[in-house]
Amino acid sequence: MRAPDAASKPVTFRSVPTALLVVYAVLLALGLGLGSTYWMLKGEPPFGRLRIGSWTAWPALGSTSADPYMRAILAERGDVPLATGEGLGFTAKTDSEGRDLDSACTYRVGSVAPTARLWTFSVYDQNGRLLQTELGRSSFTSAELLRDDEDGFEIALSRNLHDGNWLQLPPSGRFSVVLRLYDTPGAAGTGLTESVFPSIRRVECGA
Repeated sequence: MRAPDAASKPVTFRSVPTALLVVYAVLLALGLGLGSTYWMLKGEPPFGRLRIGSWTAWPALGSTSADPYMRAILAERGDVPLATGEGLGFTAKTDSEGRDLDSACTYRVGSVAPTARLWTFSVYDQNGRLLQTELGRSSFTSAELLRDDEDGFEIALSRNLHDGNWLQLPPSGRFSVVLRLYDTPGAAGTGLTESVFPSIRRVECGA
């Protein structure tokens, strides 16, 4: 006697309880929502970016028109940005060739900066914290820089000692630099071009 054909057997499906589907949907939505929120708060504001060469700013960051994403990121970081009438901060995480800033390398920054009553140049570590160095210096102001006969300047960024304007880099890892312009005509981000920003030239890289 021939065995029944397996293909002729009826196929049955086990139904999933509605309550279980609801719980699964809620957990999935919660996970996606919390995950996307965490990712968003750890990154940069998604809107209102101003990019000039290696330098990036968000002109609306300190204004009343800042969007909810900007406000949430500022609240999470505990930052107090410059108000629109006070100035504007620009961040660079790459050199002028688009390569990530690396502490194993030596850089030369200069020799011009946008017009401002005062500006500061600071180095931050890969976690976005103001750099702590053996010398206790992590920034320069425009008023204290050594300049040449044509009022130009050059800042050396390196782990090793350099003469002139030198900022020590961390022992390893990526870093970023921030240029803050105070009382500048370009506080709203208009009228600024790459030609008035300091270049970031990589000189050499060590081990």
